This record gives sequence, structure tokens and C-alpha cells, in this order.
Amino acid sequence: MYRLKYFVENQAFGVCARLGDKFKISTSSIRLYFIYTSFLTMGSPIIIYLFLAFWMNIRRYLRQRNNPSVWDI
Repeated sequence: MYRLKYFVENQAFGVCARLGDKFKISTSSIRLYFIYTSFLTMGSPIIIYLFLAFWMNIRRYLRQRNNPSVWDI
């Protein structure tokens, strides 16, 4: 079960896990709040989720660009 959870979290950008680590809140409770607010507001938190996922990928790309490894040179 842990391997399945790890695979899904990596494929889903890890936004909820990152927020949970940053604010020291359970990842499952963040996911539940996200699901509840998505139903209540007709899906507008999905836009926020995609924006956060995009932002996390850009930050990772910029970090790799500023600190290239030996194999990238």
C-alpha cells in the first residue's frame, strides 16, 4: 500500500505533501479539504492546485539550472 501511495504522490506533483510538510499538517487532511472545497466551489481549487504544481516544477528546473551536476556540463 505504501508503494502505491508513493507512486501516486509522485505522479500527482506532490503539492499536498509539500504543503503538509511546510505547515506541519497531515497530508491526508489537506487532501480531504481540497476535495471538499472542490465540490463546494465547483472545481475552482483545481486551478490553484495546477498553479502550485507548475510553480514547484519551475522552481526545481531553476535550481537544477543554477547548480548543474558534473554530467550536465
